[in-house]
Amino acid sequence: MNRDQLVLLTLTTAALTLAVGVAGLRLWFAGRAQQQELVRRFEPGAGGDAHQADGRRFAALDRRLRATRPGRRLEQRLAATGLALTPGEFVVYLTLGAGVLWFLAQAALAAFFGPVAALLGLWAAFAYLNWQRQKRIDRFINQLPELARLLANGTQAGLALRTAITMAAEEMEAPAGEELAKVADRLALGHSIDEALGELADRLPSRELVVLVTTLVLSSRAGGQVVDSLRNLTATLEQRKETRREVRTQLSQVNMTAYAVPLIGFGVLLMMDRAGPGTLDRLTSTFLGQAAVVTAFALYALGFFIIRRMSRIDV
Repeated sequence: MNRDQLVLLTLTTAALTLAVGVAGLRLWFAGRAQQQELVRRFEPGAGGDAHQADGRRFAALDRRLRATRPGRRLEQRLAATGLALTPGEFVVYLTLGAGVLWFLAQAALAAFFGPVAALLGLWAAFAYLNWQRQKRIDRFINQLPELARLLANGTQAGLALRTAITMAAEEMEAPAGEELAKVADRLALGHSIDEALGELADRLPSRELVVLVTTLVLSSRAGGQVVDSLRNLTATLEQRKETRREVRTQLSQVNMTAYAVPLIGFGVLLMMDRAGPGTLDRLTSTFLGQAAVVTAFALYALGFFIIRRMSRIDV
């Protein structure tokens, strides 16, 4: 092999190596971008498209919040409620709402009640999140008998449990359909049934769901009769559903009393200010008056929590 042939062979080899290297880099970057997109879409607590930061308001703030531990906890909390809110949107709306309550209470009552109203607004916002989460959990619990029935029918027809979960996600309405879709996405990414169903139980904690998840996981591990277990579980869930409905009906009046107690206190404040204009200003202008108002609010809050605690019956 002469010198010209050796140079040509070297240049050809270098060109082929460069072409293969460029193609490999392109494939690597494309695969990394797809992996990051999948991780972002199916991150725990992401809540699907409704909770993605791209294209939403306050995206920069939302990214900063997601990088912190409290922000991630808030994201998971919002995902459990089913609300189409990102952490950034929730923080901005919460701040604006607290500011508006501060201004209104200060203008309508007295300057002392401005920060008190803002704090009550913050507490009410997180209480609303808890209420929405519990409401979603209750709706999901009411759908559990139908879910168990669909899974039993699917497994009896010869479908694998993963396929039966995907089928149930397509047929059921929200919130069960949305939550099962997240479980199916997890399974499609290679997660085990234990992990996917465990995350579902963490998002919507309830005794009924824990029993269903435990039944599915044990049947999947031991290879037992999933159909018979789900049939028996369906009847049990139907009975518990009726029992929960009866208990909720019996305690409705007690729950209304719990909410009426703090409203009576707020109404008394308004009546005092309207009966004698400037009464609240004079009352809160001294330390003893401020302490009396704070003590009154604390006692009303204590009464609310005691009544709620006494009326809480775990079924």
